[in-house]
Amino acid sequence: MRLADLSWPEVADRAASGAILAVPVGATEQHGPHLPLTTDTDVAFVLCERLAAERPDVLIAPPVAYGSSGEHAGFAGTLSIGQEATELLLVELGRSAAETFRRLLFVSAHGGNAGPVARAVARLRAESRNVEVFQPRWTGDPHAGRPETALQLAVRPGSVRMERAVAGDRRPLGELLPLLRDGGVRAVTATGVLGDPTRATADEGARLLARLVAELVSQVDGWGSR
Repeated sequence: MRLADLSWPEVADRAASGAILAVPVGATEQHGPHLPLTTDTDVAFVLCERLAAERPDVLIAPPVAYGSSGEHAGFAGTLSIGQEATELLLVELGRSAAETFRRLLFVSAHGGNAGPVARAVARLRAESRNVEVFQPRWTGDPHAGRPETALQLAVRPGSVRMERAVAGDRRPLGELLPLLRDGGVRAVTATGVLGDPTRATADEGARLLARLVAELVSQVDGWGSR
């Protein structure tokens, strides 16, 4: 199911049979003192894996592990390439992928990539390329809080340091947005956490993951019928 594991003739055969290329789009950015910098990328990749398990016509591209994470500047380890570079990367990647695959799916699990991903997809579609995008959504804590921690506990439990988990700023996102736009995450929390991850569980994460996978599979099934 992984593109990188195949030779080019094998890829050509899969593409000729109508394979979909799924590209996990994540980020390398802080997720508090308890989650790894790969959290968004891990979530995007496991969604692609679960999709491929349901649909044998899906091939998973190597993940895009860098994105637009400027709002997390000031936290060690955050590596951001900005909005323009993220958009251009996805446009050029999409153009190249379209030389082989008739259908391209971006699975983007980092909220900061939403704008660049939307613009890249619009541009590729305007060029008559068949592109779809899935961006997982959930209610509750917006960053490094309970939902993301639960997901990571379900996906890569060994990467979570629950003994280091602490509550961050728990105000509603609507109240925080003006502060985040002006000063980034550092302006509202010294830990990088928005929410309270301390009660997250793997079971909770597994349920959330199952719902997201069902939504992704449904979207791709519908894409095939349109």
